[in-house]
Amino acid sequence: MKNVILKPILTEKMTAVTEKYNRYGFIVDKSAGKEEIKKAIKAIYGVETARINTMNYGGGKKNVKYTNKGIIYQKNKSFKKAIVTLKDGDVIDLYENI
Repeated sequence: MKNVILKPILTEKMTAVTEKYNRYGFIVDKSAGKEEIKKAIKAIYGVETARINTMNYGGGKKNVKYTNKGIIYQKNKSFKKAIVTLKDGDVIDLYENI
């Protein structure tokens, strides 16, 4: 089985959303669907999901670097983000393994 959940998103903004709406953010595999993400969350954390929203980011915008060798164009890294809303009463402790 491939790794669907790559890492959680631990930012100030995501922490505020987590506290207010019981939503958690994860970086997931680009080819993962919502059902696969739901099964992975259930297997890893043992909680029930109410809703999953996914977003694809990056890959299209180019950055320009001016170096001694000339102008270099680089594309942004692309990734897929999943926002998981849990059912009432369920909580994920993302800091337990630190």
